[in-house]
Amino acid sequence: MDRNRLFWASRRGMLELDLVLLPFLDNIYETLEPEDQQRYVRLMDEQDQDLFAWFMRREDPADPELLRIVQIIRDNTGLQQ
Repeated sequence: MDRNRLFWASRRGMLELDLVLLPFLDNIYETLEPEDQQRYVRLMDEQDQDLFAWFMRREDPADPELLRIVQIIRDNTGLQQ
């Protein structure tokens, strides 16, 4: 996915998610390994309510691949416990 499409996929229309995803995309995404970048692209297909619950640590994704990228996002956007 090119950078412009990824930016628009990261704009979720939910302020809380935008405040997590857009800074992550701007500051961290380019430094990720290609496999983690693909995990991020895949994460963008998930529902907003699931993303919100995962980022707020209300639950974790069942898929270990998604859990990995969610944890990377949590660790790099001030969402540590």
